[in-house]
Amino acid sequence: MTDFIFLMFKDAAFAFFVAVGFALLFETPKRVIYVAGLLGGIGHCIRFILLHFDFGLVSSTLAGSVFIGIAGIYCAHKVHTPPIVFTMPACITMIPGLYAYRTMMGWIKIYTDGLMAQEPHILQETAYNFILTSSLLFSLAIGICVGALFFRKKSAKEIKLGKTILIKPE
Repeated sequence: MTDFIFLMFKDAAFAFFVAVGFALLFETPKRVIYVAGLLGGIGHCIRFILLHFDFGLVSSTLAGSVFIGIAGIYCAHKVHTPPIVFTMPACITMIPGLYAYRTMMGWIKIYTDGLMAQEPHILQETAYNFILTSSLLFSLAIGICVGALFFRKKSAKEIKLGKTILIKPE
């Protein structure tokens, strides 16, 4: 159990620094760089915990990015900055780079070597990696947008963490 907790905090710390690095790269105002780091660290930690409990890669990524999207709306009001400034660097920690790389390498092998006759599994692996990469990217986009969709008719100034969100008929 202590190993899991250590690994969880290590994962969150690495994601924090990655998010801060991308926030610096995207010229996020220096006064809110820590928000991008915190959102990235906590969002990636949620993904790590759910992966540990076998929730699946796509659903874990969706849960982490939904947290980042909703918390980003709340933090935007607190630090008086548009949420995109720190939600994008925070979600970059969950970009599926390895699967995208494997997809590209599979396409290159299929195209250049013509390995379909000798190794027919390459097409299957490439298609799997492509679908997984696409699913992860869609879940990241949806997760960021969920917060904006939930609060689209309200100002972020009206959001209170202690109250439950109720949909009122108009």
